[in-house]
Amino acid sequence: MTWKRYGLCLLAAAGIFGCSNDDDGGIVRVPPRTLAEVLPEDQAAIQEFLQTHFYNYEEFASPPAGFNYRIVIDTIAGDNADKEPLSTQVSSQQITVFASEFGLEDEEEVVHTFYYLEAVVGGEPVDPVVPTVADSVLVTYEGSLLNGDTFDGSFVEPVWFDLAGLQGPLSGARGFAEAMPFLKAATDITANPDGTLSADNAGVGLMILPSGLGFFNNAAGEIPSYSPLVFSVRLFAVERTDHDGDGIPSIDEDLDGDGYLYNDNTDEESERSAFGTLLRSNFLDADDDGDGTPTREEIVINGDGTITFPDSNNNGIPDYLDPDTN
Repeated sequence: MTWKRYGLCLLAAAGIFGCSNDDDGGIVRVPPRTLAEVLPEDQAAIQEFLQTHFYNYEEFASPPAGFNYRIVIDTIAGDNADKEPLSTQVSSQQITVFASEFGLEDEEEVVHTFYYLEAVVGGEPVDPVVPTVADSVLVTYEGSLLNGDTFDGSFVEPVWFDLAGLQGPLSGARGFAEAMPFLKAATDITANPDGTLSADNAGVGLMILPSGLGFFNNAAGEIPSYSPLVFSVRLFAVERTDHDGDGIPSIDEDLDGDGYLYNDNTDEESERSAFGTLLRSNFLDADDDGDGTPTREEIVINGDGTITFPDSNNNGIPDYLDPDTN
């Protein structure tokens, strides 16, 4: 089965979120505040949102005929005064955000909390397909601000996201990539003649992100600077990725295991000497140790798909990461 791959409205050519209605179609940058200054404001706004809003959980608990599994958020008031708030249903995760991700010159590192909700767990009961931050995912989605204004979405026809690209510096979308691993892919997918997909057990979720996991000081289209973001997502499929084609899945090139791919660069020192600021993280570098021998020639891919990492000089460093072997 082949699905059409879309150039996402959410992704500008530089890997940045935003379908701007501005004449220049670009990102508007404002003088930056610090991550530590903005975060308490974001958290206060998010907490108020979680306590005063609910989603259509009753429809998810007992799906009506023709239910489209789309999350709908509304305010707890009037006829909805007795609804259960999102604050009692979400889980949270902490992520360290670096000021350099937004091109800021200071060395600030601030732990940010994002919130997520699994409306449908999805996936196989045993061994479900779960994305990593390095994978590509096929989803329908909607992006909105805390006030409910929608800024982007593909509600009917699924689109592909490269999560590693969204996680990158200046992408404005790191939180989207970080939250996706809490969903599970569908079990059975059917392509319909109109271009839509039908799926069984597709994970459906909601993510609420502080601006430090979104655009932060950058305004894009209808997204003001310093805006927390809300995304509802339905996950259809996951594609494991090897961005540099070196034979090692991109997620396995996260050497420090912190879930952030862009701070793992084995030959950074030699790259700085040779190219200045042109640096390539390992998952984007076909020669991870910069010794002139491609990584693919310094590893062994076995028949069952597993990888062996030779260490020819027995120094505890596999050849593909050791410039002293080639």
